Amino acid sequence: MTTINRISGISIFLLLSLTWLSFASSDNGTVPGEITTPYPTLTCLAVEWVIEGDNNLNSKVEVFYRASGEDKWLTAMALVRIPAGSTGNRTRPTYTWQNKHSGSIFNLSPDTEYEIRLSLSDPDGGDATEIVKATTRHVPAEARDSRIIKVNPKTLEKVAMRAEPGDVLLLSPGYYDSFTMPVDGEPGKPIVLRADNAHPVIGSTFNSVSLEHRRHVIIDGLTVWGPVYLRWAEEVAVRYCNIQSQFGIIAQEQPGCKNCYIADNTVSYKMPWVAESTGSGSIWGGPANIGEGIEVTGPGNVICYNRVSGYRDCISTMEDLWVYDQICIDIYNNDISEGPDDGIEIDFAMNNCRVMNNRITNCGMGLSSQPGLGGPTYFIRNVMYNISMAPFKLERHSYGNLFLHNTVVKSGNGLFEHHGQDEFFRTTWLNNLCIGGSGGGKKGRYSAGEGLAVALPGYNATCKFDYNAVGVANTPFAGKIGDQRFESIEGLHRLTGAGHCVQVDMGVFAADIEFPDPVFPERQPQDLRLAPGSTAEDAALLLPNVNDDFTGEAPDMGAYEIGKPLPHYGPRPKGVDENTLYSPVTQN
Repeated sequence: MTTINRISGISIFLLLSLTWLSFASSDNGTVPGEITTPYPTLTCLAVEWVIEGDNNLNSKVEVFYRASGEDKWLTAMALVRIPAGSTGNRTRPTYTWQNKHSGSIFNLSPDTEYEIRLSLSDPDGGDATEIVKATTRHVPAEARDSRIIKVNPKTLEKVAMRAEPGDVLLLSPGYYDSFTMPVDGEPGKPIVLRADNAHPVIGSTFNSVSLEHRRHVIIDGLTVWGPVYLRWAEEVAVRYCNIQSQFGIIAQEQPGCKNCYIADNTVSYKMPWVAESTGSGSIWGGPANIGEGIEVTGPGNVICYNRVSGYRDCISTMEDLWVYDQICIDIYNNDISEGPDDGIEIDFAMNNCRVMNNRITNCGMGLSSQPGLGGPTYFIRNVMYNISMAPFKLERHSYGNLFLHNTVVKSGNGLFEHHGQDEFFRTTWLNNLCIGGSGGGKKGRYSAGEGLAVALPGYNATCKFDYNAVGVANTPFAGKIGDQRFESIEGLHRLTGAGHCVQVDMGVFAADIEFPDPVFPERQPQDLRLAPGSTAEDAALLLPNVNDDFTGEAPDMGAYEIGKPLPHYGPRPKGVDENTLYSPVTQN
């Protein structure tokens, strides 16, 4: 009897094993793999769930979260289904990504442990529920028991060599030439170089500052007339500095920097806002389009509340051979202007990079993802006014972009993706508000478009387009999806297979907004909040953890919810950080 049971048990085991192997190798069933939560930032957590199978792409993962110790589960956006892929020969080298579900949880508190419940379901089999834990990073700050050491230009280098973890070097006003930080702090005990700005004279001024290879160091309130170098830096913070240089804060070469915090700085150069400098190079004998404001590669970096102006690219990541782990990079609440090429260039983003709540004015391209490497790359509640070319750049067959709740007002094409010869894939457009119109045509090197409400020549069946408010000023309403033209909102619905977009004009805004025609010279940022009663009010799709704090009957389209004050863009007052205004959607 025992022998018979053993044989039966072995047979059942083999049968189950063969069934599972058959299931695992099937086209459509899902086999759950490893779950990771890479590179937590201050206010966001990423989740990656690698899978096998699901070739018909119909599995989904619902996400619920709570701070550890809390009872109530909150709902986040579902993870994004990312099929395995590669860039092929369109990049150097070729970049690949795994078959997975991936996504982010937003608006979290710093230095807090969260439980994340993931529910995977697939009609073809493979359901699973898992709970993982992850902790957000803390806001960099000096140690509570800091030793304050006063230094001046003659003593800084000698004192810095002997600095111990937790020390604050208080820099007297003066000219310090270039400086390389020689030692590291420790977790919870950073070494801080802080300008003593209590004196009514010029601040602590440097030719350049190198924090390369350093860990747990903070520079605070310095004036730098050259670059701040961050290559190989880890857990380093640059705060409240005034940087005036052709290259501002940079970690341009591999391995870049990791888990750094670049916040509340003013970074500026002198690229003029003229047609001749628009685009990615010097043309027509005009001013060379050069300079990078904040440019980094590497994972976990947070770039927030900075004012950046006058650069070819104001905030950017690296491309091709210079890319290193561009994962979980947060860029939020920055005030960006006069960027003749790109306002924010998050090219070669690998997964869970988040561009949120930025104000972009007088730039060639607004947001660039050329290409996205599978994604998801999130673009949420960014406001763009007076963009001379396109608000969105998805060249080189970009994959995995989500454009949610952005507002655009520009001459030429409104909701406009540049370079139509390149298709983009698995890109979503939801709840945006974009207005184009008169003043199209050539603006420097590139065209602003012909004045269409929507122009997405690279759109295809892998993409989703719905719940967007689109319109024009001073021109007839029309647009293109792929190579198909429409001249009514019903035509747009027919071409996208969706039915929830609305048509708007400049009357959608509460303030009297001047349409930016002509594009040059530069214009001031505008208050692009909605007028109560407009067609964009209460017309957006509910997106958990993105717009579920709406004030009316449903969320509003565009970057701003009616009844809420404008977010704070650019440097915050001293003493204000994510611990006091912890959400990236902070208000004035």
